[in-house]
Amino acid sequence: MFTDEEISIFFEELEEKLQVISDNLLLMEKGGSSSEAIQEIFRAAHTIKGSSAVMGYEKMSALTHEIENIFDRLRQGSLVVNEALVDTLFEALDTLRALKEEIAKTKTETTDIAGIVASLRECTVSCEAASVAGVAGGAAAAKEAPAAAAKEAPPAPTAGVFPEDKGTEAPAAGGDSPFGGGVALSDVEESLLREAEVRGYQAYWVEIGIDPACQMKAARAFLIFETLQQVGEIIKSVPPAEDLQDGKYGSGFGVLIFTQEDAGQIKNLIFSIAEVTNVKIRQIRAGFAAAAPGPGEVTAAAAAFRERIADQPRDNIKTVRVDVQKLDALMNLVGELVIDRTRLDRFVDVFESRYGDELAENMLEISSHLGQVTNSLQEEIMKARMLPVAYVFNRLPRMVRDLAHKMGKEVDFIIEGRETELDRNVIEVIGDPLIHLLRNSVDHGIEPPEERIRLGKPRTGKILLKAAYVEGQIEITLADDGRGMDPAVMRRKAVEKGLLSAEAAARLTDKEALDLIFTPGFSTSADVSDVSGRGVGMDIVRNQIEQINGSVEYDSAPGAGTTFTIKLPLTLAIIRALMVTLGEQVYAFPLTNVVETLALKPGEIRRVRHNEVIVVRGRVLPLIRLAHFFNQESNPGERVFVVVLGSGDKKVGVVVDRLIGEQEIVIKSLGSYLGQVSGLSGATILGDGSVALIVDARSIVKEGGVEEAAAYAAG
Repeated sequence: MFTDEEISIFFEELEEKLQVISDNLLLMEKGGSSSEAIQEIFRAAHTIKGSSAVMGYEKMSALTHEIENIFDRLRQGSLVVNEALVDTLFEALDTLRALKEEIAKTKTETTDIAGIVASLRECTVSCEAASVAGVAGGAAAAKEAPAAAAKEAPPAPTAGVFPEDKGTEAPAAGGDSPFGGGVALSDVEESLLREAEVRGYQAYWVEIGIDPACQMKAARAFLIFETLQQVGEIIKSVPPAEDLQDGKYGSGFGVLIFTQEDAGQIKNLIFSIAEVTNVKIRQIRAGFAAAAPGPGEVTAAAAAFRERIADQPRDNIKTVRVDVQKLDALMNLVGELVIDRTRLDRFVDVFESRYGDELAENMLEISSHLGQVTNSLQEEIMKARMLPVAYVFNRLPRMVRDLAHKMGKEVDFIIEGRETELDRNVIEVIGDPLIHLLRNSVDHGIEPPEERIRLGKPRTGKILLKAAYVEGQIEITLADDGRGMDPAVMRRKAVEKGLLSAEAAARLTDKEALDLIFTPGFSTSADVSDVSGRGVGMDIVRNQIEQINGSVEYDSAPGAGTTFTIKLPLTLAIIRALMVTLGEQVYAFPLTNVVETLALKPGEIRRVRHNEVIVVRGRVLPLIRLAHFFNQESNPGERVFVVVLGSGDKKVGVVVDRLIGEQEIVIKSLGSYLGQVSGLSGATILGDGSVALIVDARSIVKEGGVEEAAAYAAG
């Protein structure tokens, strides 16, 4: 019945609404029955119920109907939120996700929802009983409240729409603010509101306070109406327009206005009128206003407004869905342009030497303009490939919450920088490393509440996850205020696991002891659980990050907590590289792996047990000759040029023939014919059309015998 595109749109909307429910359930659990969170979940459940019913997914529709009923009663105040209800709602959310995955794979629904529906209804009964008990317990105090309040409250005006006014009542509304969740609309007004929203209008319920000493109340109301009519259409008023024209209102009145301006603009306009003392404004959305008709009237302007917008086109589509493969293809074409721009720059020099300054100047102008256009195109295509890290971050709070509950810990999980954007390919990689780091933080880092209290810490531990742009890179910081890492414990565990001898462990510095967390098979957990203890994780985390030219750093102190910092490139398609030569071949070292460059005399190279090393600022550094690694001829000069590469906690010096300089390069795959070549991660095309090979720093460090050379050097 439905096209693939329609099904895709349904799943996109479904995932978005499920995330809304998850986020707001976490807010409810932290802050109690927040009216905004309840409203957001109600809307999301209502949307899922309707769209899944249209698509024919009856179980999903039935389950979200049960969730919607619960939040409708929470909105009305007939239920109270407790831990059991939140836990059950999370189970219902998991069931919805299971249904989604099942539908995506098999187009059918076989997951049983009877159990979770029964649990939801059982929780509803218990929460309703708690609500009734709470009301009964507060009845006695409520009887005494009016008398006490009467002694303190000032005399109220005789009419108006504000809560302190008497006389004309405000429109029916719920919630904890004077506006509640909306304003009472008739069926006609509700229909008009839906039609206006489709065409880009917003509806605002505006309550306007007037100075009680105002002598010309009718004129003041007229001025307000005239001002608002300049930016929108007043659909109704409370009291009715006739009463306002006669000045028959107390300390203020309310209007419903349809406009394309924002709330701040409306508020500023009203405050520009003399004797206006207060303005309260809230946006009203179709489907969420009170159903019963309120006081006041539908103005004649409403009919005129309907006629006017009937001829207006609906909102123009401002976004399109693009297959990511098309974006990859565009990025590849932009890379070709970057290469051709570089080649053109080279030919400008040739023209200048052969044909004179004037022709060269024209070529230079063309090259400069092409460079600007190429840079702009490259930037826009990169932006199109970017996604906010919220795509990864949004699924982590639920995981932290479940882990903390399972382990009996209390955790305040704070996320900052959700809007920070990363290349889609980078986003796909960082999810698993972040999950592992967070699990470690909850399991190993944060102490149980009783232990934290004994140590003088707050009962609730804190974990901060933050993303930000720093010097052309993305930095993701994960920090906790837990136990931290103790070098002495790391040494002892390494000996217990058989990874080091007692003598070797004793020789480790504190930094080297902490670096053991990246050793395969290492774990500080005494027991193996489904969360940790198997010694598989931190080495994988670092490998996955380094595969996308990123790095992992950490800082830890016993009792003070641990901070991990992940540095990532903005994109994987175009990078800055250090260009070098080896014989006639040009090689590129990604700058993210280049620590420094050195120019040495041959006599400064030493040998330790047949391995070449150099001493850099008192530290012995293993040396690798790139010519030996790739079995290639070289043309060394009088001086030895060394590129110091870093990968994780290891460094190695790589001997090359000559240093060319930094350059922006486009990464090209070696292709299926060559496949994976040890020591190489790809290739790029230079300005003269020749090919430069991109060195894989991690492979050089790992396969170049660095560990063995380091052991000899240490001996």
